[in-house]
Amino acid sequence: MSTGDTDMRLRILYAAKKLFARQGYDGTSVRQICEEAGANVALISYYFGGKENLLRAIFDQFFPGKRMSEFEEELQAPVGGLTLLIREIILFGLEDPELSKIVKQELELSSPRTAIVLAFIEPVWRKVRELLEKGRAEGSFQFDSLDHTLMFVMGAALSFKKLSVHQGLLTEPAHEPRTAADHIVKLMLTSLRAPGTNA
Repeated sequence: MSTGDTDMRLRILYAAKKLFARQGYDGTSVRQICEEAGANVALISYYFGGKENLLRAIFDQFFPGKRMSEFEEELQAPVGGLTLLIREIILFGLEDPELSKIVKQELELSSPRTAIVLAFIEPVWRKVRELLEKGRAEGSFQFDSLDHTLMFVMGAALSFKKLSVHQGLLTEPAHEPRTAADHIVKLMLTSLRAPGTNA
């Protein structure tokens, strides 16, 4: 693929991500995406083979969970692995609100594209569950119910996407995303009574 093709393909991906987040998948036409990207309408079929494949390509391009294999060694240790994954999940929600919103929309609607979204997010949450289970077996974490603990961890990790909704309850100055992620991870590890957290 030439540099020009690569640039145009990326422009289409960015335009689609922006419009899907703003208007929803069903509320966005191929024509609108191409107008936003400054592209010929035929290029959606040429590069992606249609609108649904374009959605899949957005996840291929931007979803950070697909990089889990790069951290295979770090993800073997329960405390370090959980810290890494939860931090990345929080940062994803804060740093790519468009893709995060697309995930939320498709899952809440139980849309025909739910399977595409789950193919990307489920491996991440399965790894979180595996690390919790392994950590409890090794004595790194202390908790009773694996299912309830997983739901607690998921809730804490995903709650930061809703900061603007609860702004009236918050009194401290906003933290930059990495500091906010570190605070939530520390609270989570403390609640799991991980070593070194003074729980």
